[in-house]
Amino acid sequence: MCSAKSKSLAFIGVLLSCLEMIFSANTAPDIPVIEQAYSKLSSSITVEWRAVPEATNYMLTAQDEDSFVETIVKNSPGTVTGLKPATLYRVTIRSINSGGKSQPSPFKKVKTVSWKAVHMAAGFSVSLMRSDGLGRMLKENTTNTSLIFTNLDPGTLYTIKAYAWNANGMPGDDFTYNQRTSPKAPVDVKVAFCSAALRAVVSWMPTEGALSYSVTVSSGLLKLRCNTSSASCIVPSLQCSSEYSVSVTAYSDAGSSKPTDAVSLKTIPCAPVNISIEEDEPGHLLVLWSSVSFGHYYVVFVKSDDGLEMQCNTSYTQCHFQSDCGFTYFISVFAYNKAGQSPLGDIFNYTTAPCCPSDFRAVFMSSDTVRVTWAPVRGADLYETRAAGGSGVVLCRDTATACTLSALQCSTPYNITVFSVSEARGSSASCAPQYVATAPCSPEIKNISKEGLSVISVLWQSNGEEATYVVTARGEAGLWHCTSTGNSCTLMDLPCGSAFSVSAVARSPAGQSLPSYSVPLETAPCCPNDLILTQVTQSVTNISWSVGMGAQTYVITLESPKGQAKCHTLQNYCLLGCITCGTNYTVSLRAISETGLTSSCTYQGYSSSACCPSGVKLYRLSNNGIRVFWQASDETINYNADLRGSKGNFSCTPSSGLSHCDITEIPCGDVYTVVVAPVTDKKPKLTFCPKKIYSGKIFFEWGFFWFFFFFCPCMLDD
Repeated sequence: MCSAKSKSLAFIGVLLSCLEMIFSANTAPDIPVIEQAYSKLSSSITVEWRAVPEATNYMLTAQDEDSFVETIVKNSPGTVTGLKPATLYRVTIRSINSGGKSQPSPFKKVKTVSWKAVHMAAGFSVSLMRSDGLGRMLKENTTNTSLIFTNLDPGTLYTIKAYAWNANGMPGDDFTYNQRTSPKAPVDVKVAFCSAALRAVVSWMPTEGALSYSVTVSSGLLKLRCNTSSASCIVPSLQCSSEYSVSVTAYSDAGSSKPTDAVSLKTIPCAPVNISIEEDEPGHLLVLWSSVSFGHYYVVFVKSDDGLEMQCNTSYTQCHFQSDCGFTYFISVFAYNKAGQSPLGDIFNYTTAPCCPSDFRAVFMSSDTVRVTWAPVRGADLYETRAAGGSGVVLCRDTATACTLSALQCSTPYNITVFSVSEARGSSASCAPQYVATAPCSPEIKNISKEGLSVISVLWQSNGEEATYVVTARGEAGLWHCTSTGNSCTLMDLPCGSAFSVSAVARSPAGQSLPSYSVPLETAPCCPNDLILTQVTQSVTNISWSVGMGAQTYVITLESPKGQAKCHTLQNYCLLGCITCGTNYTVSLRAISETGLTSSCTYQGYSSSACCPSGVKLYRLSNNGIRVFWQASDETINYNADLRGSKGNFSCTPSSGLSHCDITEIPCGDVYTVVVAPVTDKKPKLTFCPKKIYSGKIFFEWGFFWFFFFFCPCMLDD
């Protein structure tokens, strides 16, 4: 019975609170308690009671089966008059003040004791004795019509006999009446308190003659009653932190007993209220509450969400606990006294601030972007990353354990802090920042100049930070680099005829900047590796060369003191006319790119072939011989005469300084072509000198002195 559930206790507490509010609002005085009521006269009943605080008057009411009589009195005792003799009345009393009337007190039954006057009676004799025959008889004589017997046994049935006698002492007929006295107040009153159910079990020794009992439990304006016919009673719905006065009154047909002396009952303390939880510093929880009436000491129970339990016993109204970050603690406070433990109050939960992220790492993705990662921590619903520095603060909020901070200022120190945030407690404000410097700013290339055929100087503007600068020329031919801590460097050995994109980056311990804007660079075209000159005619030379990388057009020039020959072409060959035979020329070539860049190329000098002889004539020497004559262009030049026919090829070379030579043993009956050309060290022989055809006595001559002759069989004519 004493192990009621917490929900029932909560309901009882609410009910008691409501009752207390109702009674507090009622300003009428307390209900009086009748201590004694008796009849001395046949027309009245006298009532005695305990005075009620703040009561100004009392209303006495006597009621029988047909009517009732009320009277207002100032204090105890009070008498109700105008009653019928020998009648059983129910007597009650109410207290009165300006606030109104109290409820009626428990009634007492009282019977008016009297008799009518008898004719010629001089007096009356009245005897009283217990109906069970125990004890002695009480007898009184009186000339009145009423009589009071005192010190009777409570709760006992008495037999009353009365008769009248005249002046001579002669008795008349007697009259018998049975009357029970009011019961005695119960004794050995004991109170057992059940703390779990907030109720009391009141017990006492049974009282003789009592038909029922009424237990009154009062505390201030609050009064609780329990009526029973047994010797115990359960009083429910007691309030916590209260002190009650417990009394028991016995009842019978004759009325009620006096209430027993009050027994004090102190209930369990109420559950502590105004509970607050503070985290005065990380790792320390302070639990506070209001003092509770009748609370001798307190116990605080703390259970974390991982199952760990702690408790604190104290006579004060606060307790300290160690706590960890990111945990939720469930906290309840109980008050205790000799009666037991207070009811379960509100269970509070407190979530500590989430832990600060650990394993913090910052990796630069670029000069203005850093990626921050960390390990997940307990109690965090999301994370806030804050980078403070430069001209402001950059924020990033995410549920993931990584964040990318962009739009940072280059070459700027930042304090980066990662805060853990929970919905219950907010952010972890005590997390330490980490110093991070962003990478250098991108340099700006101001100028690119050529210092040589394959040497390029690059000039840039830095931002004043200490950094190492790397310049890169990137093209199809490959990559070329130069490095400097200043604001310029030189790219060496760049290949000719190539296009590059030149950019610069700055490097420091903090990282590498974004590359600068690229600047285009084109090197001059390459000079052709191979150049071949071939004399086509005495005044025309064919020049060919290998392709120069990066060249679109070429200008080839042959120059001598006698004049100049020049050709501008898209091809890799060219025919140059107006060449003077037997002349030394200087050979130069300019390779020109699409954008106009030029490379001047020089080659080994060129000497044109010696001039062909003039005045070539053929003379028959014998039946099988020819003499060839010519006029030399230069006496220092040696010549060679070639005779070609279908039956054979023949040649002759004169001695130095001569301008003729003989060819013998030539087969007859054939047509021959005769060519006289200068002798050179180069192979093959020159083929562009004039030719003659010889046939018998006839000479044929075409074009550039081409001579042929037909050699008749077995004879030659002059």
